[in-house]
Amino acid sequence: MARDTTDQTPLSSVQELTDYLAAGNKPREKFRIGTEHEKFAFFRADNSPVPYFGEASISALLQGLQKKSGWDPITDGDNIIGLGEPKGMGAISIEPGGQFELSGAPLETIHETCKESNTHLATLREIAEPMGIRFLGIGGSPKWTLAETPAMPKSRYEIMTRYMPKVGAKGLDMMYRTCTIQVNLDFSSEADMRKKMRVSMKLQSLATALFASSPFTEGKLNGLLSWRGDIWRDTDNNRSGLLDFTFRDDFGFHSYVEWALDVPMYFVVRDGHYHDCTHVTFRQFMNGALKGEIAAWEPTMGDWTNHLSTLFPDVRLKRFLEMRGADGGPWRRICGLPAFWVGLLYDDAALEDADMLTKDWTFEEVNALRDAVPAQGLRAKFRGHELYETAREVIAVSKAGLRARNKLNREGQDETIFLAPLDEVMAKKATLAEDLLALYHGRWNGSVEPVFEEYQY
Repeated sequence: MARDTTDQTPLSSVQELTDYLAAGNKPREKFRIGTEHEKFAFFRADNSPVPYFGEASISALLQGLQKKSGWDPITDGDNIIGLGEPKGMGAISIEPGGQFELSGAPLETIHETCKESNTHLATLREIAEPMGIRFLGIGGSPKWTLAETPAMPKSRYEIMTRYMPKVGAKGLDMMYRTCTIQVNLDFSSEADMRKKMRVSMKLQSLATALFASSPFTEGKLNGLLSWRGDIWRDTDNNRSGLLDFTFRDDFGFHSYVEWALDVPMYFVVRDGHYHDCTHVTFRQFMNGALKGEIAAWEPTMGDWTNHLSTLFPDVRLKRFLEMRGADGGPWRRICGLPAFWVGLLYDDAALEDADMLTKDWTFEEVNALRDAVPAQGLRAKFRGHELYETAREVIAVSKAGLRARNKLNREGQDETIFLAPLDEVMAKKATLAEDLLALYHGRWNGSVEPVFEEYQY
């Protein structure tokens, strides 16, 4: 998230929190696709990470992009930490370790998403090239230790950095050493949200397997295909992972609110200052827990929207649904991930097929799959078969959904072409992580250094 909101509308009831989510309902013709992707910034000369301060730095990149794009600077104190498109159509932000993120505009087609990513990367290269900076598109930092990874001067990250080691073993790795591709998708009603949440929550581990691209850590093999997927198994289980209540037929906006209320907060923002609130849940905050601690202790709608942005389930509910399971990857995968999910969720017949395919999957089964996928990828066993078999079925459903959507709405705009990276995975029976491992054991001669040259943007 690029910008923490300061909406001062006072909150007085839990119903207002539920109503906030329900306001995301929109008619089908207004459904959009919002794609986000992160990448690691590095110096081409020695594959070292790019610091925040300096002539060749993250801050210099942001300042250069601001001058070129005209987007509004987003600051934290005296530091530029992101850019916002003036009409709210997209943002650029930095993750804790300097990972550079584009949060794309809400667009109608995958073609537009691909064009947006192309334009962003081309502009970024123009600014970065004179500084000797390039960008790496995979899911996990392949070389740098935590100590070598720079920290960005962003107040919410300072609070998270102190808090993460208290609630999990791998939270700092998540913050500083992973990258993802995500897609944000809409719903038309509570029932539509329920079905999309149920399907996507069950299939998120399949996306992790299909997009696995993080087999290296600190210059060595880590024994995993998706190190990023494994990190999320022990980051902060109060606020991440699978949500069992989303599997139930009575799941709705209120269920999510009730869960979110009992998750510890990270912060509230008052007069530009971030107050550490990790010692209270949002429900306690609503009940006056911060009275006497901070001057303006009453909860606001801005506090709620900020809190929602600090929850990390595999599928996150805001006024849209965020698919959060995939590793970062090369450019074609920035287009492939939204194509996969749009095909499954934006066509009624495809969504129904996906729902029927996964309908009797239990929380315990899906959670076991989530545990197995980081190491085993598509070779993980599910109901007696390798996950490859399920992947084949699901990709076929997605492809059919894209064909139906294109035929109905956008004759001649074939979005199925963006599933090509997944077709290649299925044809080779090898994920990108396994391709990287083959290179490591082959012509890379046991070194991760070539990944910076061969998988850069």
